[in-house]
Amino acid sequence: MLPIPALCWLCRLPLQIASHGLCSRCVQQIPRLPELCPCCGLPASGTQPCGRCLRRPQPWQTLSCVSDYLPPLSDWVQQLKFSRVTALRVMLARLILLKLLTMRRDYRLPRVDLVLSVPLHRRRAWQRGYNQAALLAKPLARWLGCEYREGIKRIRHGAVQHSLSASARKKNLRGAFRLEIPVRGRHILLIDDVVTTGSTVAEISRILLAQGAASVHIGCLCRTL
Repeated sequence: MLPIPALCWLCRLPLQIASHGLCSRCVQQIPRLPELCPCCGLPASGTQPCGRCLRRPQPWQTLSCVSDYLPPLSDWVQQLKFSRVTALRVMLARLILLKLLTMRRDYRLPRVDLVLSVPLHRRRAWQRGYNQAALLAKPLARWLGCEYREGIKRIRHGAVQHSLSASARKKNLRGAFRLEIPVRGRHILLIDDVVTTGSTVAEISRILLAQGAASVHIGCLCRTL
């Protein structure tokens, strides 16, 4: 029997390399980003940290994103999170990898030796059946040749973040996470699907750096610009 060819997730034409998930033409159709600050990931000019980050430094070192929260990325994120289309995970993780490799080349970032994912509370993870950030982080760790650990635990449920204002998000996250593995001296890549205000990754980054992490780098699919 002949194998069924893998199809591009966007144009639905057969792929030459099945694991890529997107053909090279459709990769070019992902909305292009404006020039971004390498630290906060928000629009800025130049390759140095923007004025916002100079006035109020972020609690992480760099942030890399694939696109703004726009189709088709936003559609795929919704399918991955809420429609159980977990087959998207490898294609989406590869898009994050391509951005990470570009940033590592352009900014001479240190080699990552530990990949972590933003956790869900056990109740939400049980309802969904999986943590979408972990689905993205696991293949990334394999491709980067480093360790993946589920080393962060969400110990307080709290309200859903996207329903809150920026100030309420920060309050909602206080004391919400606990680090359960040693991280001293390690260069860490923290993965989430979407970064909006940055409150979640900021809270986790503070915990990691307080416990001696050498650096924290954020990787995500979408950064709300």
